Amino acid sequence: MVEHVLFVEVFVTLFVIMDPVGTVPIFLSLTAGRSPATAKRAAWQAVAVSFLVITLFAFFGQQIFNYLHISLPALQAAGGLLLLLVALELLTGNEQEHSANGDANIALVPLGTPLLAGPGAIVATMLFVQDIDSWPSGISVALGIIAVHIALWAAMRYSLPILRVIRESGVLLVTRIAGLLLSAIAVQLVADAVRAFIAGEG
Repeated sequence: MVEHVLFVEVFVTLFVIMDPVGTVPIFLSLTAGRSPATAKRAAWQAVAVSFLVITLFAFFGQQIFNYLHISLPALQAAGGLLLLLVALELLTGNEQEHSANGDANIALVPLGTPLLAGPGAIVATMLFVQDIDSWPSGISVALGIIAVHIALWAAMRYSLPILRVIRESGVLLVTRIAGLLLSAIAVQLVADAVRAFIAGEG
């Protein structure tokens, strides 16, 4: 009932794009200053939001794009600009204001989307869904998506003990590194979108 090759292809592709390991420093920096219970809740909420967004676009992505006249490059540029704003906050230390504010739910934005459920993951999922031609292939795609999100949750959930080890100075270092990585991801998204617009794909 499961096409193992397709399952592995979906899992590996989304794992590389969504990058559970690379998410850890960003998650640690965004949850620094929050209680362990809040950080744990943010981990599963971010994964739940990501799964919901990915599932929504898997079923209705093409219709949403067509109805709103949105191109993929436009989605990439928007996601890149949003991530760049978050990256600048991490690099300048302004994220501490959000960490102290319990009302700011980082699990929704930027963790759930566009960091986890970003343009790359959305488009990859839509392409896999278009190739579904039977129940086994559909089940394989669904299991691949679920497995990646379990990996994302595990990476964030079990990264929390690191906070107790690296202390405040370590958190500051991780925050700056996370800001640098996130800014690079954001700039790459915007650059890809600009190239696509220039090539007439937007």
